[in-house]
Amino acid sequence: MGEFLHDHPVTPRTDEEKQAVVNRLKRIEGQVRGIQKMVEEDRYCPDILVQISAINAALKKVGFSIAERHTKHCVSDAVKSGNGDEAIDELMEVMKQFSK
Repeated sequence: MGEFLHDHPVTPRTDEEKQAVVNRLKRIEGQVRGIQKMVEEDRYCPDILVQISAINAALKKVGFSIAERHTKHCVSDAVKSGNGDEAIDELMEVMKQFSK
């Protein structure tokens, strides 16, 4: 996965924002472990696929939450400071990758 180089300031997440994202990721991590157990127990394939779909949806939700925050803070600040084109281009490239 490529790294984006940016020279605009990063708006740090609050402790509450960090904890909310971490909590969501921990729940997803638990779901992944659940799928591993399902495979080990030879569970019915469609049941496993449903769980995989749920994890994909949960990851997308986390991703859109992070993208929304980035847009409202970092991209907005860049636009206000006159560097909006670069920030918007970067966001669009990330969203193209994210939507694959």
